[in-house]
Amino acid sequence: MIALLFRLFGPHHRKHIAILLVSACGCVLGGGAAFAATQAKPFTTGVYWAVTTATTVGYGDVTPANGAGRVIAILVMLSTIPMLAAVFALATGDAAVAGLRRILDMRSKFPEGSYRLVVGMSDTVPAILAELAAAGVKVVLVADADPEGVPSGVHLVRGDPTDEAVIRSANPAGAEQALITGKSDGDVLVSAVMVRKLAPDLNIAAVVSSPSVREALADLGVHQTMSAHTLVASALAKSLETPHAADMLGQLVESNAHRLTEIAAEPAAIGKPLSAIRDERAGLVLGLVHSGKFSLGLTDDPVIQAGDYLLIAEGARPKIISDPPRPVPARSTLET
Repeated sequence: MIALLFRLFGPHHRKHIAILLVSACGCVLGGGAAFAATQAKPFTTGVYWAVTTATTVGYGDVTPANGAGRVIAILVMLSTIPMLAAVFALATGDAAVAGLRRILDMRSKFPEGSYRLVVGMSDTVPAILAELAAAGVKVVLVADADPEGVPSGVHLVRGDPTDEAVIRSANPAGAEQALITGKSDGDVLVSAVMVRKLAPDLNIAAVVSSPSVREALADLGVHQTMSAHTLVASALAKSLETPHAADMLGQLVESNAHRLTEIAAEPAAIGKPLSAIRDERAGLVLGLVHSGKFSLGLTDDPVIQAGDYLLIAEGARPKIISDPPRPVPARSTLET
């Protein structure tokens, strides 16, 4: 029964149930020992009496014979019975909520079409989910998380993110991209192995800190690895070196006036250097993605090849009013 309760609830309710059950067991054992000592009964008889009292069965074959025993009985009843009632109240309450959600179809459905896959739950995942949900991006989350803490529109596959069966239920092969996080780098590596096995061609990014784990992920074909702490530290360091660098980074990732897009290089761009495309295209061409690796194109001027992608920041462009209209270079009309 206890194992079933723990499987039914998430970490938040599991903690409450564990505290209540441990406290109730302590009251039963303590009350049984005190009852046996004051009533001159064996310890096993005292525990038997405490269990029948706590469960409100009350056979009446063992009863207190003096004032001390009655006081102990009162304490056991006033402490253990409410604790056990609270455990079953959690069970029935969650069952009622689950039934209501099924009736009202409040559960999030598996998204149709393209979606992003997020595996694992780290400290940064809630903020990532909030940003993706605000941008209207369809997300499937694989984590042992409380559904109440998941943003609306995010489909939760609840379970162990290192379990292959759980990851398979999230259909990673149908995802457009995957982000793998975890409580430890070891969990990230295990989840990455499972995802790569089920989706060999999926573009995967991972949040890890250990250099050795990064090397192992690279062997799996996961070349986009990052550390949240390193990113924050680097951003702060750059802001100290160049005061407005932090403003630039903030506008790139936080501003609603533009969006970052990654598009496939058009046939007309094949064979041209990145600098030429920056002059031709509207929007700010931030860099080039070749063979899964990103390049700013500052120290060199890479030539665009078939299968490459351009990372572009696009936003509202001001209207140019002139008579007659004259072509204006795209880079001169940018707004940040």
